[in-house]
Amino acid sequence: MLSTSSVRHQTRILPALRQIQDQFGYLEREELRRFSQSSGIHLHQIQAVASFFPHFRQSPTAPVTVRVCRDMACHLAGSASLIDELSALKSAGVAVEGVSCLGRCDRVPAVSIAMHKASVAHAAIDHHHQEFFCLGRDVSALKRTIAASIEGNVMPGDADRDAGRLYPSADWTIDVYRGGARDYAAVRQLAGKPDRAGWVLEQLDLAHANLRGMGGAGIAASQKWRDVRDAANLARRRGGDSRAYVIVNGDESEPGTFKDRELLLHYPHLVLEGLIIAGLVTGATEGFLYIRHEFPEQIAACRTAIAEGEALGVCGIDATVLGRPFPVSVFVSPGGYICGEQSALIEAMSDRRGEPRNMPPGLETNGLDDRPTLVSNVETFAWVPYIVQRGGKSYADGGRNGSKGRRFFSVCGDVNRPGVYEVPMGLTLRELIGDYCQGVVGGLDKLKAIAPSGPSGGFLPRKLTAANGLPAGYTELPQWQELACRRNFDPQAQELDILDLELELDLFRALSPTHALGAGIVVYAEGRDMVEQAVNAIEFFRNESCGKCVPCRVGSQKLANLGANLLAGRVNRGSWSGNLRPLLEDLSEAMVLSSICGLGRSVPLPLRTVIDYFGNDLERHLT
Repeated sequence: MLSTSSVRHQTRILPALRQIQDQFGYLEREELRRFSQSSGIHLHQIQAVASFFPHFRQSPTAPVTVRVCRDMACHLAGSASLIDELSALKSAGVAVEGVSCLGRCDRVPAVSIAMHKASVAHAAIDHHHQEFFCLGRDVSALKRTIAASIEGNVMPGDADRDAGRLYPSADWTIDVYRGGARDYAAVRQLAGKPDRAGWVLEQLDLAHANLRGMGGAGIAASQKWRDVRDAANLARRRGGDSRAYVIVNGDESEPGTFKDRELLLHYPHLVLEGLIIAGLVTGATEGFLYIRHEFPEQIAACRTAIAEGEALGVCGIDATVLGRPFPVSVFVSPGGYICGEQSALIEAMSDRRGEPRNMPPGLETNGLDDRPTLVSNVETFAWVPYIVQRGGKSYADGGRNGSKGRRFFSVCGDVNRPGVYEVPMGLTLRELIGDYCQGVVGGLDKLKAIAPSGPSGGFLPRKLTAANGLPAGYTELPQWQELACRRNFDPQAQELDILDLELELDLFRALSPTHALGAGIVVYAEGRDMVEQAVNAIEFFRNESCGKCVPCRVGSQKLANLGANLLAGRVNRGSWSGNLRPLLEDLSEAMVLSSICGLGRSVPLPLRTVIDYFGNDLERHLT
């Protein structure tokens, strides 16, 4: 049996920084020095970490700090003008600022209000720091709430559980327990039976469930599990360090994406059970749920689930059901979209700046603590208990039109009912937007564009044609032929209504290689200026770039400047066609080829897709 000391990963800097900020509202200088002296960690090392993450404040804050989300769905809801209106309150002890996505894209605009008060008690300064969310409120309601906060009155915030008009849905297949005892039946099937690990991998494989990563890349789950298992086994055979890790990536920070928020809140036991099963199959010694700090309800729900799991003996130092220690804990992310990139996530968990690594080696051999590490999305783990209990074929049969399985999508923007929906793969966009979301504001015929993967996949127009986006030879693609047959249109057609596209990763990649099908779909109705939306997306990437690599750091700022000039009417047609567009193409190619991670490669897509598909919008901005 593994000793307790051999399985524990410890992080010191980030918990200490979080504790200091929770107490003082910012990183108080003397407290940082005390921590440095007591821990033996140099102050410059602490400062290097503290200065990287947007969650940490370096100086005292106003008594009331208002943070308004400025990305995609919130931008559509007028967050830019809301920031301007609320900024007039600064003289009253209120700080107002725009922030990157808060993960509440279904109730917009999303606003966070933090109250900080220092009082003298017993000759000592007592600090009180409290934060809550205001979702979908107009400027008058926000001003009343802010005024009450200035007076020290805590107004009721909007909890994620209040979104109960849609979730959790009674028809969500993922809930394998359906209100019954959450007894971790899938774990009990596998505990103490190492020969069953191969069976689990078979059920996850292409021939059965075809379970993929649900974070965007779509890598086969079984392959990642095998790679980590093999690396961990090799390390043990060599008699070296036996530690290996499983990490749930709950750093859901992509604008337009909020499905994991609901799974972590309502079904944390499924996520935990999937993590434990992954630990059994790979031989991992410790598990983590990495969750963004803007999800306090989800953090509490997962900690409760872990405590219940420890009481049942399926995890913890004394995991009697497993017959060996398998501690699981929540790691609270200090913020930053870049930490959704799995190697940057590992760096953050290692008390370092959350900057992506240069690869290779990969995480399957050299992850956390330089040990084999499995990192996958929340939803990927949450489906595992269902697959183990019901079988991979049962999961696969949940799809339609030759697609396998079911999946969750977040849909927001110009739809009548934004929300999180569990749907069969192979469902059409027409069914998802028209039926589940009850159509587009103004009618389904008013659909202008969608962002199929938040800002990372750019924008798709209502009609794709051979001239503007369908790849050369697309009529000969088997995916196109099959789609035409199922949707009953001419396979030689020169135009595709995107509402006829089926929700299938391989189909999106075949018909439009630059557009990934992600978990967050943002819908735009007629009347929206797609140049403005593209610039908003570029500014998000610029704000969230870690700055490690030059192509992303410089390129994102250059593109943001170009976008600002377009919106301000400072670009004429001659300079656009003669100089700026060729420069944009060269810059985009350089960023795609040389950026360390996917963020840099995604930055050019919003503007490039506007050029390809929404020329009329662009023309209106050229002088």
